[in-house]
Amino acid sequence: MRLPIRVRLTLAFAVVMAAVLAGMGFFVYIRVAGALVTSVDQALNSQAREVRSHAREGRNLVDPDVSGGSTLAEFVTTTGSVTRSTPGHLPLLVSKQDLPRIAAGQQLRGSISLSRPNGDWRYLAVRADGGTIVVARSLEPREESLHRLFRELLFASPLALLLASLAGYGLAAAALRPVEAMRRRAAAVSATEPGRLPVPSGGDEISRLATTLNEMLSRLEAAFEHERRFVANASHELRTPLAMLRTELELALRRPRSHDELEAAVRSAAQETNRLSQLAEDLLLIAGADQDGLPIRAERVAAEGLLATVADRFRRRARERGQEVEVRPARAFVDADPLRVEQALANLVENALSHGGGAIDLFAVERDDVVELHVADAGPGFPDGFLDRAFDRFSRADEARSAGGSGLGLSIVALIAQAHGGSAGASNRQEGGADVWLALPRARVAQPAEALI
Repeated sequence: MRLPIRVRLTLAFAVVMAAVLAGMGFFVYIRVAGALVTSVDQALNSQAREVRSHAREGRNLVDPDVSGGSTLAEFVTTTGSVTRSTPGHLPLLVSKQDLPRIAAGQQLRGSISLSRPNGDWRYLAVRADGGTIVVARSLEPREESLHRLFRELLFASPLALLLASLAGYGLAAAALRPVEAMRRRAAAVSATEPGRLPVPSGGDEISRLATTLNEMLSRLEAAFEHERRFVANASHELRTPLAMLRTELELALRRPRSHDELEAAVRSAAQETNRLSQLAEDLLLIAGADQDGLPIRAERVAAEGLLATVADRFRRRARERGQEVEVRPARAFVDADPLRVEQALANLVENALSHGGGAIDLFAVERDDVVELHVADAGPGFPDGFLDRAFDRFSRADEARSAGGSGLGLSIVALIAQAHGGSAGASNRQEGGADVWLALPRARVAQPAEALI
């Protein structure tokens, strides 16, 4: 089982703190040990001057009341013989090989272990009249001080480590408390019960994380709401033609019908079936685009050729309604999938026939690196406030354009334009009517005018 993050942080902090305390303790121990040696050396300097004075005067090398058994002194001749010492019968404290160096004026310091008197000693050898004076002081006080320091460090360091670890655990727990609050709140968030995470004050990394997660939740909530609205609208759109189809069939079967009555019922049922089929295709197209993106096979194609192909498809229907479909000449070329673009243009012309009026004008406008393919009509145009949601799914301007429709035509146009890396737009013309277009990438290589279709 993995440890909680606050425990892992505390353990990591404790390891680092233990290393720091060990390093600090070692540093303090070494510095104190050096300082004590320096103090002993300074005392030996003073003692050496005093012993040299006593030697010239013929007195005891070290006063008994001063030495206290912790100071040794001896006078060594140039041949290495100890002639005087305090206490008596001291062995030679320095090596005979070092005597010439001392006689030349060099001071000699060092440490030595003796059995009589027992212990470790620090000595200083200096030149004197007729020989060498060696003074030594016991290192026992230094060793006792170091032992006491070691014991104190051995007791204080674990205590400091424990206190620091507890403080580290408290800091980690306090720092992670907002994260735990966010976790508990996030556990309660669902599609049916949306919510937001608490944002701690301070503007630190956790606050920015909470803000980012809340923005993500807002996007997810909008996506869920969009999906619910899409399903509800799709269900409503499917229910209407199905109800009409069922009604027509029930009426046709309720009593014996003539041939003309049965033919009319079948024609009405066929119309509703066609409407259902088109709606199902539109829904499948939108669902596939949302999941995997709309597949596009782009190629270099003339804008006028696309407009002319769609115009030819609707010209007969337009004449039956007393309208005309006109195509303006265009020299522009686009990188696009002809089938998808023709599908989008067909949706625009279908809307113009169903909701617009007058002549339907198809033309291309070149703007920077894009080419806009426009479908304009001379009808009443879009009502106020509808342009902002014209390309939303199942969006219809029923109050101004009462004809039927699923409200998916313009949203499919926007999907096709976005799949090409372009966009879709709509506006009302100053002279009256609606103008809807999709902007597609301009073809990179120019094409001679003779190649236009």
